[in-house]
Amino acid sequence: MDWVVFSIIGTIAFALSGAIVAMEEDYDILGVFVLGLATAFGGGIIRNILIEAPVTMIWNQGSLLKISLIVMTILFFMPEGWIWRWKSLEAFFDAIGLAAFAIQGALHAVKMGLPISAAMVAAVMTGTGGGIIRDVLAKRKPVVLRDEIYAGWAILAGIAVGMGFGQTTFELMLLFAVVVVLRMLSVYYKWRLPRRYISRVKHGQGGNKSM
Repeated sequence: MDWVVFSIIGTIAFALSGAIVAMEEDYDILGVFVLGLATAFGGGIIRNILIEAPVTMIWNQGSLLKISLIVMTILFFMPEGWIWRWKSLEAFFDAIGLAAFAIQGALHAVKMGLPISAAMVAAVMTGTGGGIIRDVLAKRKPVVLRDEIYAGWAILAGIAVGMGFGQTTFELMLLFAVVVVLRMLSVYYKWRLPRRYISRVKHGQGGNKSM
């Protein structure tokens, strides 16, 4: 039951996220569906490839596919003002999707009897893989590689589940809430991982040399 709840929450949040990005890039309705489905299911497909789970499992998720198509269709025909209201809460719903999918991915790895390292990878790929695919298809820099701390919270969820935390519904909901809160705090306070920028032009070699 926990697995189903997390899957539904993550699927809706990420499908809507992908659909909105598609509309921002002026894609047609087919592009909206493609980008939304890629965001909602792309991370799970990548996860299954990495932990050697059957990729064809996606075809057993007919109910989630239907849910995705329904919510994206509703969104597509919504008044623009309503969509902008959703945009104002985008970070929050994205945090919900990240937490739900990261936990779901880690649970999947643990259920297969894989070590904690696999749980971490499964959490990160399930939580962020769809967003990476979405941004690449929309020709944007992936949020996970440049935005406030993002994948780090998925790693945290993977470590927790891999170490045995999440055996009860209460523990899973607590972990879910912690990841969402940490993600929102990182957005609000703009927490970022260390970064270093290197100029594309080597110092001392820019500009035209005088003859």
